[in-house]
Amino acid sequence: MGLPLGALGLFGEAFQFVFQGREAATGGVTVGGLDQVLELAAKQLEVTLLALLVSLVLALPVGVLLGHYGKGEFVAVSAGNAGRAIPELALIALMAAAVGVGLFNLVVALAILGIPPILTNAFVGIRQVDQVSVEAARGMGMTDREIITKVELPLAVPTIMGGVRTSAINIIATATIAPLAGILTLGDFIISRNVYGDAGVLAGAILVALMALALELTLAGIQWKLTSPGLKIQRT
Repeated sequence: MGLPLGALGLFGEAFQFVFQGREAATGGVTVGGLDQVLELAAKQLEVTLLALLVSLVLALPVGVLLGHYGKGEFVAVSAGNAGRAIPELALIALMAAAVGVGLFNLVVALAILGIPPILTNAFVGIRQVDQVSVEAARGMGMTDREIITKVELPLAVPTIMGGVRTSAINIIATATIAPLAGILTLGDFIISRNVYGDAGVLAGAILVALMALALELTLAGIQWKLTSPGLKIQRT
């Protein structure tokens, strides 16, 4: 059964909105087009990567150390549960009300959403490393730092990267409401329906989905490159 003609027409209008632009729903000006789309997409990617970087810097070392020493399981698990419970819109609204709008405040809010999956997966990934390998490394005279960097981290890459990928998707999806914090991203097309119309809303949703897919595939490729050959063989 085919799509209704109305739906096909709206997709066509969204396609035109992205590549050619169209008159605003309020009239008088042209909105959309590749120039505006690329500008907003670049800002969404910038915000996403900055927030993901902050999440990694804050959460990864903590998760790895807690996993290595076998402490803080409650903290790691609770962080993961808390991350799923935090309402994104409420967090950004709270940040805006408390410290104002702007790129820095938005990045902080998004980074908070990205921390739980990275922290939890880093802890779990390190704890799941075969302890026989760890004890063998310790018996060879390796320090804790060498055990972490040369044994545990390489073996925990798939699990850790799973958390990074989850965080990245959470962040890029939530960045669609960044216009509420004064930063225009692709979410502006979705939020400002009165300006861009239904075609703009649909175009924004499609573009965000495509960006999320591209980011996921990129991180999957990085995970594959970082995974040791032995683990690749086990997974094939």
